[in-house]
Amino acid sequence: METTKKSTFKVLFYLKKNAPKKNGKVTVMCRVTVNGKQSAFSTKLDICATNWDLKYGRVLGKSREAQDTNSKLDKIRLGIEECYSKILKNEGAVNSAKLKNAFLGMESGELTFFKFYEQFLSDYEKKVNSGLRVKGSHGKYKTLLKHLRNFAKIKYGYSDVSFTDLNCEFVQEFDYYLRNDKGLVHNTIWLYMIGFTTVCRLAMNRKHLAFHPFSEYKNTKKDKDRGYLIRNELEELVKFNCEKKIDELVKDLFVFSCFTGLSYSDMKGLRNSNIQDFFDGNQWIIVRRKKTATSSNVMLLDIPKMIIEKYAGFSKDGKVFPVPSNSYCNDRLSAISEQIDCLKEKKVTFHLARHTFATLFLSEGVPLESLSKMLGHKNIATTQIYAKILNEKVGKDMQKVSHKFKSLERSFVSQL
Repeated sequence: METTKKSTFKVLFYLKKNAPKKNGKVTVMCRVTVNGKQSAFSTKLDICATNWDLKYGRVLGKSREAQDTNSKLDKIRLGIEECYSKILKNEGAVNSAKLKNAFLGMESGELTFFKFYEQFLSDYEKKVNSGLRVKGSHGKYKTLLKHLRNFAKIKYGYSDVSFTDLNCEFVQEFDYYLRNDKGLVHNTIWLYMIGFTTVCRLAMNRKHLAFHPFSEYKNTKKDKDRGYLIRNELEELVKFNCEKKIDELVKDLFVFSCFTGLSYSDMKGLRNSNIQDFFDGNQWIIVRRKKTATSSNVMLLDIPKMIIEKYAGFSKDGKVFPVPSNSYCNDRLSAISEQIDCLKEKKVTFHLARHTFATLFLSEGVPLESLSKMLGHKNIATTQIYAKILNEKVGKDMQKVSHKFKSLERSFVSQL
């Protein structure tokens, strides 16, 4: 088998002394030998011949120039070794010419998956700067690339990945890596895999990938308990008097979200121009969600109208509200909720307001289709999660009162 001949693979650096440069320096050459056959190429590194260590194939001395050149030689050696391992794994056999071409192709700027991913990140950052995408999503894509790089290095010994390396096995092994080595929870892995799929689909559309590496991969999001406030809890929050003005602002912003369904990022970007008078005589919020770029249209009720009026003129640049950072809002909401009896056991975050809006208005009879439009969901299946939550609550509420009918049950049984 070809793998038994791996010991015949060698990398050697030597000087091209028969062709010195005008400055007296000579080029360092690289020779790869596989099963006795050789291929050579220039490293594009020039040194003084007197500084060369013939025995070890390195530059003598500890000067910065010597260390820099030796570091580059080490990088070349590592790159050749990685190419060798890839070819051997994918094709089962290696020759010196194929190894040389594969390495030079990678070094000369041949598009690889990680390079493609970096271009994707650069384009995504431009969309963030233009307001078309949110910074948080860009951060998640960057973290995903970091995980992919670490996985490729640990699992396969690769510093880069070619498009041919992306197959069903790679995807499944990456899942195992996130699950077992990194200890990530199921829904976090699901989220990363959605991002991975997005980048792969883009690569397919641009003809870099011949087939979808996710064709055999199956993963679905696990439903988790989405917290929300019920009506009497929201009423207690509304009635609560905050001692500090900044806490009052955070509370009002939270309540505004409870009556409009706007997320934190959409609240932060909300402008006066987004509030428009409609033909029905009512004021509406007309926005395009930063997260999904879908439209979200919500009619303003009296409470959010009063909150807008309360903070009119407090913001600059046409913004409706002066919105503190998300982490600060969550800290203050936690502190406020600890002072309200019915909220002490709840983890109140800003995003809880969006869930509260959905469950509150759904329970009051707003149709699922209308709610989906107001929330700016791309798919009504996302909105149906809230209907499921309400059905579960109905079941739990019925179980709570079931014991009150025990005597009636005994009377019924005695008549059988």
